[in-house]
Amino acid sequence: MKKIDGVIFDMDGLLFDTELIYYESTQKIADAMNFPYSKEVYLQFLGVSDEEVQENYHRIYQDFGKEKVDEFIQRSYDDTYQVFESGKVPLKEGVLELLDFLDQQEIPRIVASSNVRPAIELLLDGAGIKERFSGIISANDVSRAKPDPEIFQKALAHLGTKAANTLIFEDSFHGVTAAEAAGIPVIMVPDLLAPTDEIKEKTLEIFESLTQVPAYLKK
Repeated sequence: MKKIDGVIFDMDGLLFDTELIYYESTQKIADAMNFPYSKEVYLQFLGVSDEEVQENYHRIYQDFGKEKVDEFIQRSYDDTYQVFESGKVPLKEGVLELLDFLDQQEIPRIVASSNVRPAIELLLDGAGIKERFSGIISANDVSRAKPDPEIFQKALAHLGTKAANTLIFEDSFHGVTAAEAAGIPVIMVPDLLAPTDEIKEKTLEIFESLTQVPAYLKK
């Protein structure tokens, strides 16, 4: 059994299958408003904060005017939250099994997500797993988003563990880069984007699913 004293989880695309929901909601509103949006545009901003996404949308769509871009952003968020509130956001494969394993080993864990706290709590509560984490570090708690390591440094401080004995689970390039910058080992479970060679070098392991993790940790 590997010595692990604490675990840090990303959320979107790692605990929940949310990335496709974000994309589909945004694409729907973009089509309704005649914005030239695409999956390629969406993938550029995987793993970054809402604030950074908004800044980039204002840059990309500046010819539409600030008011129109603000409306596009707000309608996209509103549509996404309707899905969240419906309780139809599925957990990713292997989440519950991994949490059960960590419970058995009495390993504490925390969520560190670039999302805002209300969205994180809404999803965790909806899935009935909020109490299985010792805390949440959100975009509201940091001044610099991933790939800056601040969010993971704060999560580490909350856990009170050493970086070398802590493990991060991430699905995004920005998250993996932030983990490396924080000096914390990271396992990547890719969601929408396959890892590049550069990203692979920054990871401890890469798995297709969280279902593979318990067996790996037992070694």
